[in-house]
Amino acid sequence: MSRIPQIHPESATGKSKELLDAVKTKLGLVPNMTRAMANSAAVLDGYLSFSGALSKGHLSAKLREQIALAVGEANGCDYCLAAHSAIGKMVGLTAEQIMDSRRGTAVDPKAEALVRFARRVVDERGHVSDADLTDARVAGLDDTALVEVVANVALSIFTNYFNHVAETDIDFPKAEPIVDHHDVCASTPGCDPTR
Repeated sequence: MSRIPQIHPESATGKSKELLDAVKTKLGLVPNMTRAMANSAAVLDGYLSFSGALSKGHLSAKLREQIALAVGEANGCDYCLAAHSAIGKMVGLTAEQIMDSRRGTAVDPKAEALVRFARRVVDERGHVSDADLTDARVAGLDDTALVEVVANVALSIFTNYFNHVAETDIDFPKAEPIVDHHDVCASTPGCDPTR
């Protein structure tokens, strides 16, 4: 059960109601995370404004979802993994692309570079090395892509941490667990974990 109350659009007032109504118009529903954020119109407005601004950037919706999945997995945010798995499908990611993104990889070289760089930003708390930047640039990322990756990581960290604190009730289909072959094999008699 959520530790921060979720404001229902019908009972919301003022700016929070206006923002929740806008979310419903855009998505056709009002996710529990935005309902919890509506406790502060400033927080909900900030989230929607930042997310909206990034949607007008250089990175496609698919790439932004792949970054969100990689960051959500790194931070163990079940709510965000469920939401971005569902949204990822809506923008055209396959089940395989969703799982790869969560693992910090991708088949497409540009997506691979973006997701790997995003994970480095998370893992190093922003203190990426010169080699990380060089690797990203060699893989074809320009400075526009690099700064947008950082911004998308920051947005994802905000929602991950918000949902950790709120323990937001998941209102999307739960994300499939990632099964590590080596972990499964280690507990299976006769299995060779090197394969």
